[in-house]
Amino acid sequence: QVKLVESGGGSVQAGGSLSLTCTASGVTFTRCDMAWYRQAEGKERKLVSSIRRDGFTMYIESVKGRFAASRDNAQNTLYLQMTNLKSEDTAVYLCRADCTHTDYDGDSWESTYWGQGTQVTVSS
Repeated sequence: QVKLVESGGGSVQAGGSLSLTCTASGVTFTRCDMAWYRQAEGKERKLVSSIRRDGFTMYIESVKGRFAASRDNAQNTLYLQMTNLKSEDTAVYLCRADCTHTDYDGDSWESTYWGQGTQVTVSS
């Protein structure tokens, strides 16, 4: 079965740094587009960064220059390195995978998977 597990969350002071990890299992990682989302208390879930299977990476404007997303296909792992953290970054951070599967007959389909999330709290 497919499983995404986030780790690395915690509590830091404003200006500090934190690194998150998402480990995937049960998928062919190279056939997945990956993304980090975050959801603050009482707010909608929002895309933070994405890394396509071809390596193309994007960030929302508010985290550009502070966050760096990367992936290690050999380890089936997605990373998010966060620096100069602000109180506005406080949220549950979730890992998402959009993956292509192929069955024994050669039929392909797309599936979306979510991790359980890890809490990041930035105090000022």
